[in-house]
This record gives sequence, C-alpha cells and structure tokens, in this order.
Amino acid sequence: MKIGILGSRGIPNRYGGFEQFAEYLSVGLVEHGWDVWVYNSHVHPYQKKQYKGVNLIHCFDAEDKIGSAGQFIYDLNCIRDSRNRNFDIIFQLGYTSSSVWHRFLPKHAIVVTNMDGLEWKRSKYSSTVRKFLKYAEKLAIKSSHTLVADSEAIAGYLKEEYGVPAEFIPYGAEIFKHPDIKMLSQQDVQPKAYYLVIARMQPDNHVEVIIKGILKSGTSFPLLLIGNTNNSHGRYLVKKYGSQGIRFLGGVFDNQLLDTLRYFSGVYFHGHSAGGTNPSLLEAMAASALICAHDNPFNRSVLGRNSFYFSNQNDIAQLIRSGKTDTGNPTFISNNLRKIEEKYNWKNIIKSYDQLFNKLISHE
Repeated sequence: MKIGILGSRGIPNRYGGFEQFAEYLSVGLVEHGWDVWVYNSHVHPYQKKQYKGVNLIHCFDAEDKIGSAGQFIYDLNCIRDSRNRNFDIIFQLGYTSSSVWHRFLPKHAIVVTNMDGLEWKRSKYSSTVRKFLKYAEKLAIKSSHTLVADSEAIAGYLKEEYGVPAEFIPYGAEIFKHPDIKMLSQQDVQPKAYYLVIARMQPDNHVEVIIKGILKSGTSFPLLLIGNTNNSHGRYLVKKYGSQGIRFLGGVFDNQLLDTLRYFSGVYFHGHSAGGTNPSLLEAMAASALICAHDNPFNRSVLGRNSFYFSNQNDIAQLIRSGKTDTGNPTFISNNLRKIEEKYNWKNIIKSYDQLFNKLISHE
C-alpha cells in the first residue's frame, strides 16, 4: 500500500519536530512493508530521490523568498502533486498552511491528519492570524477521514470542542546511552555546571522568561540556548541578552552533541506551551536530563510529577537558589526514562501507525 506524508520540510531532519517525526515514521513504515513517499522542500540540503528506502518528492517552496506565506505555496504544490500519485493514504503533519487547500486533495485517498498543537493559541500570532488558525483547525477536522492527536490533552480538546474522536499516538524518542564528555569542551562548559534550552525562538516557548529567571537567580552557571535566531524574536533576544553572558549557539543538528549537552546539563528548561507532546521534551527525557518545564496541561500530561515547573521568571530564580536541582534528582530521571521505554518508544509508535493505517485500508 502506498502512503504520502505531507506537511514537513523533508527528511532527513534538518529543521525540527515534524521533520524528526517524518524521518522516524517513514523509515519505520518502510520496514513494515509500506510504499512510503515523503514531500521535501526543493531547497532541502538532501537532494537524492530516496532515503533509507523512503521515496522523496521535492516540491517548490517559497518560504526562503517570502517568509511564512511561502508555506502555503509549498503545501499547495505538495497537495497538487499528490493528485497524480495514487496514494492509498495521505498523512498530513499539521494543518495551519494546508487545510485551506483541502478541496485539492485527491478524492480517492484516505486523509489522516496529525492535529499537532493548539496553533491558534500561540502568542506569537496577531489576533487576526489566530482567528484564521482557528478556522484552519475547523477545516482540517472537516476534511480529514481520521484525526491523530500526539497528546491526550489534544485528544480531549478535540472531543470537547468538536465532538470528534482522535486516535492518540504520541511522538517517540530513543534512550541515549553514549554521552561523550569530551564534547563539552567545544562549548567550554563542565558537567552539570550549565543550563540548557533547545527551542525555536518564539514568544510562546518562553525563552525570554527562562533567560530572565536565570539572570535573576544570580547563578554563575552559563545558559546555553540552541535554536535558530534568524527571526525577529531571535534577533531581539540576542540583541538584549547576548552581552549578559547568555550563549546563543544557533541551530545545531548533530544529534550526538545535542544529546550529550542534554545529558550533562544541570537543568534542561522546556518552555513550550501551545503544542501537544513536544519531541524536544521527549528527547530531553530520553537523554536523562533533569527537567524544569513550563506549567501547562501538555507538559504535565507527559512529565507528571517527574519535573520541576515554572510559570514565571521568579519560579526559575527561586528553584535555582533553593538548591533543589543540585542533587540531580535521580528519581525524576529514572521515572522519565521508564516512560520513554514503555510509552514513548519509536517501535511501539510505528507499530501503532501501521495498525491504524491497515485498519483504515481494510475498512475502506
């Protein structure tokens, strides 16, 4: 059976969560016998036609020329191309720039949409954009045969808000077992003597709140920030805090380095607030990081009692001053590792998607 995966910038991952998900899922589905095709941006650095058995389709992407509006052009190009591919299933990752084009989806394919997070709640958007995103959410629900939620909180929201069920299938992670302490010298840090954030530089990821809390605490530990700063909020943060000892490392795509930095961090701060189950949070758990997360239902549904939480800069400053993070809290870490093994492991997640897609095909 033939499946097309739309909605990411492509694989192998060079960008973020959906791309990481698309890479693991597509390769796993190939191993289960599926004929898998993933749409890639035409400017993706990987230009081959296959990746680990996954077929790649490069479509024109205008985002690098005109900004975020280019995502709509890219998604339209992918959807129009899909009409000629005879896919049995089209699996859409997100809906924000694609659901407006739902009328162009091939009529014969089963459309499955991963609903991601509550995009219309993101504070980085204006009120007009947020109204559009709410409308886009409704269109995605209307035009999809099946919805997937990566968070139980999102599944509950869809049921309460729209009265529609969603298959709960979370993201996954692999437990990190081989930290390389020598890599720390690249960043001039010592084990457990620095704090870490890995996030896109946008307001609803609360990067500035974390920075302010670190500075207010008076700690001598440096804060390492990993994420592309080539946007308005990123440039603002660099300009305001770059001279105050905050280390902006930009985008990093070396998984060994990322996991090593997570593993040896004193605290990994996770400020995401509007999504579902965030891949970077699972990766921090899988890398044995001690986590302090923004206090919201999405993060609590994943971490439960096995994390510190913050709502504002004062919470962060007080946590650091209290010394509660000095011991590393092995109970938090071991419990989170167990969750990765039992609930958020890729093998089980890929199996769940394989079963879902086979069920949809058999009931067609």
